[in-house]
Amino acid sequence: MTPVYLDHAATTPLDPEVLDAMMPYLQSEFGNPSSVHGFGQRARGAIDEARAKVAALIGARDSDIVFTGSGTEADNLAIFGVARAAASEPDSSRTDLVTTAIEHHAILNSAKALDRARHKVSLTGAGTDGRIVLQDIDAAVNERTALVSVMLANNETGVVQPLEEVIRIARAKGALVHTDAVQGLGKMEVDTRRLEVDLLTVSAHKIHGPKGVGALFVRSGTRMSALIRGGSQERNRRAGTENVAAIVGFGRAAELAQERLGEDPARIAKLRDRLETQLLEQGRGATQRNGADPRICSTTSISFDGVSGEDLLIALDLAGIAVSTGAACAAGSPEPSHVLKAMGYPRERVNSAIRFSLGRDNTAEEVDRTVEAVTAACSRLRYSRCP
Repeated sequence: MTPVYLDHAATTPLDPEVLDAMMPYLQSEFGNPSSVHGFGQRARGAIDEARAKVAALIGARDSDIVFTGSGTEADNLAIFGVARAAASEPDSSRTDLVTTAIEHHAILNSAKALDRARHKVSLTGAGTDGRIVLQDIDAAVNERTALVSVMLANNETGVVQPLEEVIRIARAKGALVHTDAVQGLGKMEVDTRRLEVDLLTVSAHKIHGPKGVGALFVRSGTRMSALIRGGSQERNRRAGTENVAAIVGFGRAAELAQERLGEDPARIAKLRDRLETQLLEQGRGATQRNGADPRICSTTSISFDGVSGEDLLIALDLAGIAVSTGAACAAGSPEPSHVLKAMGYPRERVNSAIRFSLGRDNTAEEVDRTVEAVTAACSRLRYSRCP
């Protein structure tokens, strides 16, 4: 039986058109884009074209796009780059960071790694509906805040955060704003002209592009120190010979995402709603762990009382259905989801949660098959626990 893939929040399958665009740069077009001869200049032209496509998807200028090795690296560049730039100013008092407890680990672990002697880090909370608490943001941001980082859409619940309000709060107090938009890209409009953020992170492999390439939007005039030193690539903001094939793939994936933005999200949302409705109507201890709107079209988190999420994941995998218990970056971690914990759910509910994340290739038949498999697995797992 054909496997069912419902873990698109972790990664998406590579689009065949993206692979076709990449192939010449894995074979005949091997030039270093910093070289002045024809091989190098063709590679440089390909990067410039891809940069324009990524910029177009998020309403940015080409020169505002910095290619990185991943979304995680882009998040690190935003956090450390702004913090170090602020700390380098002798008379600056803006050295602190405000972020939330439901961010991706790329943000949370970067925040932890900041030098506490020079940078105070404030973590704000979230409600049981998955939305951040704006009053906490407002109370945390002050005249010492250099950067506020709040994700656009959560990677476990899919809840879209009130970023416009965060920007209003930060602007009123003179702080810069960064958002991790990795999960929102391709599933909703992401427009830096409307959002007016200073920095924004995106990644290729969440929109059917290749792994190993991300980008950071840096609005013109934003002070940021480079993390990787060496050559003058990426306008001196990220040294190292560019991964031309991956960048070309990112550009094609961005182009396809923009073309499909009018149809994919609505169709995927119907499938997500179908999945949620059927699972919750079973009346067998299924509880939705995200209730706030708006949400991105693809992602939902549901707990199944009396069942270990890890056991259910394995049972579904044996049935040919791929899901997750949370962020892929936390795989193997003995700790329960930090997102659901921050939302205030008890440990037993957190431990029984499954994240379902759908994509453009899923079908209604796959959703129905998943519901049947979940129902059967939950009944079997609960029975096995009885004395």
